[in-house]
Amino acid sequence: MPVTPFAGDGSVDQDAYRALVRRLTDCGVRTLTPNGNTGEFYALDPEERRLVTELTLEETGGSDAAVLVGVGHDLPTAVAAARHARDAGAHMVMVHQPVHPYVSQDGWVDYHRAVADAVPELGVVPYIRNARLTGQRLADLGELCPNVIGAKYATPDAAAFAAFARDAGLERFVWVAGLAELYAPAYWAVGATGFTSGLVNVAPELSLRTRRAPLRSRRSPGVRARRGAPRTVRRPPRSPDRRRSGPSGRPGDR
Repeated sequence: MPVTPFAGDGSVDQDAYRALVRRLTDCGVRTLTPNGNTGEFYALDPEERRLVTELTLEETGGSDAAVLVGVGHDLPTAVAAARHARDAGAHMVMVHQPVHPYVSQDGWVDYHRAVADAVPELGVVPYIRNARLTGQRLADLGELCPNVIGAKYATPDAAAFAAFARDAGLERFVWVAGLAELYAPAYWAVGATGFTSGLVNVAPELSLRTRRAPLRSRRSPGVRARRGAPRTVRRPPRSPDRRRSGPSGRPGDR
């Protein structure tokens, strides 16, 4: 997640941004997301977001780095940004979580479907921050749109992520831990294979060291256990003889 530097007059500092992108790719970062939250998505106007997209693609043109462009806001704006990313040569788009506080789950599917349908050539990655969204709705979206290929999940609850990924389809999507290095190990243990990072702008070697850690394997015991686990775990019924112990420690002594 490259940051977007600003010049003294408030415009995007293009030279500084180009240097940052080159530094990241030279250090071995292989997926860059311009216009992410770390990249000041909500502080940039549409023209600036297009500029950042183009700068990123120009600087990564000679590398094997993939570019995942952040898009969002109202639907026409999101679709226009996705089409611009496609025309500029991006590989994928990340759709920012709709910011309206009362987004319905049907509306969430419809919004992302409209973006995905507008750019069938691109991979589409929803950015999920709403803990109330169910994994089944991402599964529904994936059935409607084959180019929805992954999800950035960013709620601070690894157990909730594990359940969401299981219900959506652990093998159907690529899972990205969206809360940086701190939550990456817990998310990896239950299916994530990557994570987002702001630290990478300051110390890319530390982020890459974390990325190479063995916990990233989807073949970990935790993932295998999740695949075989039932959707719900019910407590066995209580035996009549299993009454609460009283002060003496004997069953039934109160």
